[in-house]
Amino acid sequence: MDITKVSLAFACLLVLAHVLPSHAQLSPQNLINAHNSARSAVGVGPMTWDPTLAAYAQNYLNQHIGDCKMVHSGGPYGENLAWSSGDLTGVAAVQLWVNEKPYYDYQSNSCIAGKVCGHYTQVVWRNSVRLGCAKVRCNNGGTLISCNYDPRGNIIGQRPY
Repeated sequence: MDITKVSLAFACLLVLAHVLPSHAQLSPQNLINAHNSARSAVGVGPMTWDPTLAAYAQNYLNQHIGDCKMVHSGGPYGENLAWSSGDLTGVAAVQLWVNEKPYYDYQSNSCIAGKVCGHYTQVVWRNSVRLGCAKVRCNNGGTLISCNYDPRGNIIGQRPY
């Protein structure tokens, strides 16, 4: 193989590495463990990994590789999204959502005024028992992560646990 072919092959690999979704640090078991740890802390049973939900999340995120917009899919599942201007692990995304726990008031079944807690309540929603997540590295270097939950949570008038 001459140097031109080697250079061309290397350039093609670099382009593919930049365009294709990154699955680095997105371990299904790590994601299940992170969710189940938060759920266990409030007495909620464990979730299981669902490849159909993971495929749904991946297909949706693939549509946003070019713009890296954090917009909900509007699909049939519960959904948490996380964005970072750089790389982000799945476990770090779950931690961002779980960090909303202090903003959830169980007595009133609502978020503290001016705070967001719906990502946390979806993580610990007792009826959401299947989980699938995906990650993409966007063209601008950012990261999007989506976790989908079935059945969906955050049902108005119901408590998560």
